[in-house]
Amino acid sequence: MSITKQPSVISLLARLKRGEISALEVANAYISQVDAHEPQIQAFAWFDAEYVREQAKQLDSYRLRGLPMGPLHGIPVALKDIIDTKAIPTENGTVLDSGRVPKKDAAIVEMLRSAGAIIFAKTRTTELAFLTPCETQNPYDATRTPGGSSSGSAAAVAAGMVPIAIGTQTGGSVIRPASFCGVHALKPTFGLISRRGVLLQSPTLDTLGVFAHDLGDLALVLDVLAGYDEQDSATQMIPSPQALKTCLEPVPVTPNFALVEPPGYERASEEMRAALEELGEVLGEQVFSTTLPKAFDEGVHARETINFAEMAKCYYPYTKRGRDSLSPTLLGAIEKGEEARARDYIAALDWRNILNAGLEELFERCDALIVPSATGEAPTKDSTGDPIMNGIWTLCGTPVINLPVFTSSNGLPMGISLVGPVGGDARLLRTARWLEEYLTQQQTSEEVA
Repeated sequence: MSITKQPSVISLLARLKRGEISALEVANAYISQVDAHEPQIQAFAWFDAEYVREQAKQLDSYRLRGLPMGPLHGIPVALKDIIDTKAIPTENGTVLDSGRVPKKDAAIVEMLRSAGAIIFAKTRTTELAFLTPCETQNPYDATRTPGGSSSGSAAAVAAGMVPIAIGTQTGGSVIRPASFCGVHALKPTFGLISRRGVLLQSPTLDTLGVFAHDLGDLALVLDVLAGYDEQDSATQMIPSPQALKTCLEPVPVTPNFALVEPPGYERASEEMRAALEELGEVLGEQVFSTTLPKAFDEGVHARETINFAEMAKCYYPYTKRGRDSLSPTLLGAIEKGEEARARDYIAALDWRNILNAGLEELFERCDALIVPSATGEAPTKDSTGDPIMNGIWTLCGTPVINLPVFTSSNGLPMGISLVGPVGGDARLLRTARWLEEYLTQQQTSEEVA
């Protein structure tokens, strides 16, 4: 299918507020995209066009009565199918939860509804949000993977079937599919968004993330979703990030970047390495190359230890009632977790603070790190791709943004990740906007020349 540029959520909101379009018209436009592309893409685990239209009509009624419009009034949002939705199936990508219908909304669904968003669809995920591929196709090439485990969320946004989608990341399940599908994505600071009502695989690592076509849209959604929740101990009582305001304001000084080779960089394709070298040349004095301390290599193993040990605990109910229904890949990870020693797990938990201490000095010299979002273009769909470029940042809990700036020789998207310090989400969005605008200017200058 051909991929066309989509309108930003911010531009849609402006038109909705001026009364130029209605929420029903927006909903119908995206429903038409679903009719055109969903048979091929298979991004949705659940979709009901009439339910979407009824929400839109209600929102239009609010506006016509002069009632306040929320910050996402009339904007369709799709949710990964591990996020509980009241009266709507949430099946977690496993036959063991087939027919499961939650009685309550997850915390972020409550926030989205309060903000005026339309709950548009549930997006397909891999089995229990791990590595076994699901039915979703990559919108650029049906023989390639869309990534995992937020497969449907990334593909739905890339195909233009929804402007915003929510996913989760425990290893690389937001940033990697965003790279493979050529969309913007944000994995925010760990604990910035509540996970109440979301399937937990690894409470130390699980992080909700956002897919969109525009950095401003990521910032807008982050402002809506960020906040303290007493039922999620990872969240904290901190002020709003004011992400949109910060993202859109001018940078006070020209940003500096560190071009970094993360753990596993040797697994990056030659095409990805060459693209990063070219990016370094374009940025010139605004970038320096550096390596990470050896401790980051050990951090890769620490993240895996945490992930598998906590997965064994969180997924015990599934193994108890249906071990034979789980894939060999998932069972293998659970069994590793069951065999993990307590001392190794406890020691692994220390690595988040150790690695972030190592990053502090680096962030004194730059505004953001630049690393690959994936090893290269999307591989074939018998896997969800290698998460090696992502997991270390999930362990650190740092905010990460995927920018879809590269195209492979096969015409497939390849993204770069901008990594910022913990809690620096808003500034990272602003830095990413500067970089994107700078690269666009450079490309325009070359075309004119």
